[in-house]
Amino acid sequence: MQIWAGLGNPGPQYAMHRHNVGFMACDVIAEMHGFGPAQKKFSGWVQEGRIGREKVLLLKPATYMNESGRAVAEAMRFYKLETDALTVFHDELDLAPFKVKVRIGGGLAGHNGLKSINQHLGPDFRRVRIGIGHPGHKERVIGHVLGNYAKAEMDDLAQMLGAIGAEAEWLANDDNARFMSEFALRMQD
Repeated sequence: MQIWAGLGNPGPQYAMHRHNVGFMACDVIAEMHGFGPAQKKFSGWVQEGRIGREKVLLLKPATYMNESGRAVAEAMRFYKLETDALTVFHDELDLAPFKVKVRIGGGLAGHNGLKSINQHLGPDFRRVRIGIGHPGHKERVIGHVLGNYAKAEMDDLAQMLGAIGAEAEWLANDDNARFMSEFALRMQD
């Protein structure tokens, strides 16, 4: 079993924030791969399903971003999993909008959700970094991250989320390079 955690903040007022793109990725994966209904569990919402031959539990923590690690650690402990079974989908300021990169471990880049998971589980988990771009000035970061996607970005957002969902089987099979390659090809169409 693998646990794929999408990071975001609960509540309809946050639904379209750039900071919630991890939640959006989980929703699209669940829909595209026929996951079961969402259930309240592990201080969040979970959906179970299969991607290819792999069993995956999608988790959207309901703890707010700063406490994401609590929900993720709860689920990891329950299933007695190590961090190599964890994938975290999150927004990334240092990537251009709608670019996606995968890596294991690395810095936390000031991301409070990643900091929380690191505190609970350490740094060695897989991250699917979803680019939201940097607004250019440090003082504009919070407004950018906690701002809604613009209407002009909706087509690109839908295409990116669809590409993540369509190529998710490569992640399930632990082929990060192939996932990024196939994702990039889909984004060129």
